[in-house]
Amino acid sequence: MQRIEESELIINERGAIYHLDLRPDELAHKIFLVGDPGRVPVVSKYFDRIEIKQQHREFISHTGFIGSDRFTVLSTGIGTDNIDIVLNELDALVNIDFPSRTIKPNHTQLQIIRLGTSGSLQRDIPVDSFVASTHGLGIDNLLNFYRLDTRGGELDILQAFITHTQLHQQFAHPVIASASGFLLKHFTQGYHSGITVTCPGFYGPQGRILRLGLHYPDLIDRLTSFHFGPYRISNFEMETSAIYGLGSLLGHQCLSLNVIVANRISKTFSSNGLRAVELLIEKSLQVVHSMTH
Repeated sequence: MQRIEESELIINERGAIYHLDLRPDELAHKIFLVGDPGRVPVVSKYFDRIEIKQQHREFISHTGFIGSDRFTVLSTGIGTDNIDIVLNELDALVNIDFPSRTIKPNHTQLQIIRLGTSGSLQRDIPVDSFVASTHGLGIDNLLNFYRLDTRGGELDILQAFITHTQLHQQFAHPVIASASGFLLKHFTQGYHSGITVTCPGFYGPQGRILRLGLHYPDLIDRLTSFHFGPYRISNFEMETSAIYGLGSLLGHQCLSLNVIVANRISKTFSSNGLRAVELLIEKSLQVVHSMTH
């Protein structure tokens, strides 16, 4: 088995992977991802006990137990560039043997659930409601650096999206990946569903105008009006397509759950976004706990 060199897999002096500062034994195989580092204790306060707390830059992690189930909650910061770090390092923690720097012969699958915030692109998905993403559709370029083989139903959706928006002529070529069907089926009651578009920024890439004009001013209208069979675009944010794409390539089960804090069609914003996020966390942790009990 080929050895992975020190410049490619960076392990610090305590035997932890560089950015996340976690050792393999400090990571649970059921993981909640949150963007905001301040949201980590909002999740872990529901743990019966916390055994490990780590922090390096914006990557804060708490690992602990709910009953007999072990979980890690980890902050990613904002954007697909950070997700590239997080997903690759989470996978390395379970599927690379650190002492020998070689890939393990037996694959370990992680369950990874994002608990995030996003903007609605449909009038009937109001602020403070929840969305479970059936697909992540990226217009951010990250997954174009990887060999993501799109086929079947995903390819049909992607081709229809490209024809409808013509975004490939303006920006990066769009990519698409699906949620874990096993996880998604548990998050239907009380959750809207739809395609989540992942953008490379918050202002221009999401059609916001402050002092700068936009190259593609009708982006929101194009996204909102897209339909393909039973699918439509429900919301957009800055992480989901990277989680789904890298998770699929690495063989993990991934799901993105978002609370809507802004409705870009009705031009409304949540009056208490922090409480809305906490309600998403409470409900989603109850569902996860019920999956195994």
